[in-house]
Amino acid sequence: MSERPDQRHRLRVGIDVGGTNTDAVVLDETDSVVATAKRPTSPDVTEGLRAALDAVLAELDDPSLVTRVMLGTTHATNAILERRALGRVAVLRLGLPATTSVPPLSDWPADLRDVVAAGTAIVRGGHFVDGRPIAPLDTDAVKRFLAEVGSAADAVAVAGVFSPGSADQEKQVAEIIRAELGDVAVSLSHEIGSLGLLERENATVLNAALYGVARDVTTALQDALDSRGLKVETFFAQNDGTLMAVDYAARYPVLTIGSGPANSLRGAAYLSGVEDAIVADVGGTSTDLGVLVGGFPRESAAAVEIGGVTTNFRMPDILSIALGGGTMVGAEPRSVGYRIGREALVFGGPTPTMTDAAVAAGRGTVGTHGVPDQWRDRLAEAVARADELVADAVDRVALGKADRPLIAVGGGALLLAGRIPGASEVIRPRHAEVANAVGAAIALASGRLETIVPTGNGGNARAALIEKAKEEAAARAVAAGADPASVQIVELSEIPLSYLPEPAVRLQVKAAGPLSR
Repeated sequence: MSERPDQRHRLRVGIDVGGTNTDAVVLDETDSVVATAKRPTSPDVTEGLRAALDAVLAELDDPSLVTRVMLGTTHATNAILERRALGRVAVLRLGLPATTSVPPLSDWPADLRDVVAAGTAIVRGGHFVDGRPIAPLDTDAVKRFLAEVGSAADAVAVAGVFSPGSADQEKQVAEIIRAELGDVAVSLSHEIGSLGLLERENATVLNAALYGVARDVTTALQDALDSRGLKVETFFAQNDGTLMAVDYAARYPVLTIGSGPANSLRGAAYLSGVEDAIVADVGGTSTDLGVLVGGFPRESAAAVEIGGVTTNFRMPDILSIALGGGTMVGAEPRSVGYRIGREALVFGGPTPTMTDAAVAAGRGTVGTHGVPDQWRDRLAEAVARADELVADAVDRVALGKADRPLIAVGGGALLLAGRIPGASEVIRPRHAEVANAVGAAIALASGRLETIVPTGNGGNARAALIEKAKEEAAARAVAAGADPASVQIVELSEIPLSYLPEPAVRLQVKAAGPLSR
């Protein structure tokens, strides 16, 4: 659908690949919506991406005005869930003589461990929480391990005890790996996760296993753009609702896993103009509920499980329920997914879905056929059950705060009632059906740093360490594609750490800024 304002501005395309639909949107330099499209996500994901891209380009007077493409993708998530296209990873933990009771990957599902593991080892090294080394790094053991795994590994993952506070040993190991194995991909845990060795190690290994997936997605996207004659900058959406440049995404592909829900929340904030709200993104298979705080997703304080693996990198705090436009009435939680256009009753199909139930309840008009009378009582019961499910989910994400509005977005948003218990009002912004793609298109670039800062050696020393951390976070934002002149510190938190010989805090810093011109 085209708005057709003045299209002489430079344009940018946001694309979000969901489980049922792939959405695309074109914005101009004033952030006005120029064109939108929604196409079924194909089984291989990539064809749906191409179809959505073609649909919005067809709406443009001059596609050559497109200068940037931003992509939120499920490729990494699907690869982990389906155990396919993952690389073989050599896992090296710096932690002897401690950390031997739980070896690397011991809590992984066996089928995923068999696909990913090219060998594991624990060598002397690591740090105490206050930065003192547990033991000197055993460089000889590192070299022996690398000689053993040799060419069996596509990448190496390195995790040291308390490396977010003291990363020198991980960096030293990275130099050894490159000297011993050449140009092999290396994933360092202090760049990926936060405190908590096993969860951070897991995230680092997943990141290393996804390098090939990231390369394939980047190549597919670039081929799609080249074949359409587009010479553009490309960016990937990441977990916190911000962007990263392609080369940055190639180093940290695991950071794309939560990009879909984050995009939806950011898009909902932009389209509605409301920065503090509950967001319900109703797709074809599920409804994701999250909370906006200051226009950004509220982040989860709990560990996040991905494909049976517990990780601790930052993710949006999302509650997913098995309710979508394609959910089959009487067969919950099954969904017809991307086949809704030929399966649902309102499209002339044989299968009663929640989209049919919403149409029968008068909540919207969709499709080419009416709802047969024999289904109406059953569909009314399904709507009542769905309303109870949504109300319960809103209560759970609201955490007792009932004065927030709820922003309804996603292609299945017509499922939601006009009034929902626990929400002050229901807002349905224009272009809500492609909020996720809008979120990708308007996103900032960001960088994050977590470290440990001692606080007992004087205020000036502490201030200097915090300033250094802010500079590093800003440098990471610039590496992700932010304009160096516009980067700002948007989050800085200090969490006191207990039971240490010297007082210290866990410092979390996030920097963000608009993309470089």
